[in-house]
Amino acid sequence: MTEFNELAQLLFPTIDKEPEYYEALYPPRNLKEGARVTRLAPSPTGFLHLGNLFAGTVAYRTAKTTDGVFFVRVEDTDQKRKVDGAVEVMLNGLKTYDITADEGVMPDGSQKGDYGPYVQSQRVHIYQAYAKSLVAQGLAYPCFCSAEELDRIRESQANEDIKGYWGEYARCRNLSMEQIKENIAAGKQWTLRLRSPGEVDKRCCFDDMIKGRIEMPENVQDVVILKSDGIPTYHFAHAVDDHLMRTTHVVRGDEWIASAPIHLQLFKVLGFKPVKYAHVAPLMKEENGNKRKLSKRKDPELAVTYYNQEGYPAESVNEYMMTIMNSNFEDWRRANPDESLDKFPFNLKKMSVSGALFDIVKLTDVSKNVISKMPAKKVYSLAYSWAKEYNHQLANLFEQDEDKAIAILNIDRENKKPRKDIAKWSDVPDYLSYMYDLTFVPNYELTGNATPALAVKVLEKYIDTVDLADDKDTWFARIKDMCSSVGCTPNVKEYKADPDAFEGHVGDVSTIIRVALTGRTNTPDLYHIISLLGEDTVKERLTKALQHYKEA
Repeated sequence: MTEFNELAQLLFPTIDKEPEYYEALYPPRNLKEGARVTRLAPSPTGFLHLGNLFAGTVAYRTAKTTDGVFFVRVEDTDQKRKVDGAVEVMLNGLKTYDITADEGVMPDGSQKGDYGPYVQSQRVHIYQAYAKSLVAQGLAYPCFCSAEELDRIRESQANEDIKGYWGEYARCRNLSMEQIKENIAAGKQWTLRLRSPGEVDKRCCFDDMIKGRIEMPENVQDVVILKSDGIPTYHFAHAVDDHLMRTTHVVRGDEWIASAPIHLQLFKVLGFKPVKYAHVAPLMKEENGNKRKLSKRKDPELAVTYYNQEGYPAESVNEYMMTIMNSNFEDWRRANPDESLDKFPFNLKKMSVSGALFDIVKLTDVSKNVISKMPAKKVYSLAYSWAKEYNHQLANLFEQDEDKAIAILNIDRENKKPRKDIAKWSDVPDYLSYMYDLTFVPNYELTGNATPALAVKVLEKYIDTVDLADDKDTWFARIKDMCSSVGCTPNVKEYKADPDAFEGHVGDVSTIIRVALTGRTNTPDLYHIISLLGEDTVKERLTKALQHYKEA
């Protein structure tokens, strides 16, 4: 033991704090029983994609459902791959989707909370204190093998079932104190390796919060826990951090399952209570009848910027994500149509074991429903914010008359059965294009019994009777009264009983007027459209349509 203490001091002469110091500095959290502490641990090496958002939402909901804590820790130990600004972009992206940390690194780069610093490169002294303690207990040792020597070890293991630095291949495991001192005196670089207590014939078992019981071979490799520059590997840093930050549940991609034996072993040798892992399967996509992982190269929808550009509201994305996160969410939503997502009892055990199927068509349907419930002022505000970045023409139209824009968006909205025409803000320019002269494109194609000949008769009559001062009942009464004079019936049932007796019915008359004014056969309430278009525009469009049908 004395020799191990001497080695620990030799390797870490400047580290004067022991683990007990940090245990006292970061005590267990004072939370209610059952409260879960989760984290998002981004690396500054890339930007936000749907997988990050999915995993981040799972971790966030896990904490919030239990009145726990959700924090952000930046894992920046791999400085070579660091991308400046990547973390801020990711956190601001998550903020858009209402994922905000209780503590840790904030979107503006600041840190808040009592368990920091929350950036791993600022915690090196902490890792080294625990590493020094492991050396003093004989549980870690310096390795002086060069990259070339490690390559030769790997080459010699061609026929081995277990590859890596272990057993007879762990050449530095049993170096004497004298040999270690000689290597250090010679200026040889060293990494610090765990002296694995694992055995080849033993198994590592743990209960995954999503996948259930998992059993794997125990780790026997003497993994590197500190690199030659004194910076910890991910394996070691995450074990120390999750313990000291008092994390209870770690949500991560299932590609990390293979590392679980290493991580659980590290928790054990460090004397820590292990976290509970929830390994999330990757998002899948159906293609030609088969499922495959969403791909950065093939699928633009994997990038969260795609949803910003298309104009899917964050509320819609969040609502849809919950449908693929928990199998019971849609039943809950049907029973609670107007309840906040925050009230949903999210449960890790209700997640897909094999991978949720991401469906852009279903997202679009969900989004139509979400937007249909929004008041017009909110639709205007969100659509305008989107347009300022992605559609300047729409933004300019909104700016010219905000009240008119809100009134247009409020047609057939804020009632028991609102229309569901808008799935995303990029639908809005086309949705209301006929309401502005600048964007109106005439289209005189008719449907049903409406013919150019009937259109001529209807429009000649309607131009003389249209009165924007009418209330809705009076307006529709005028259209019905006009029917008999153009050979139509105001009663649809009467037409169906004897179609040969009429040229059409009141619906066909309305269609002709609708097409003349909007260029479409399906729009929101025609009366309100006419009211908002104004008398000059109405008369001008009716006149041009009449001329078209006369020439047809």
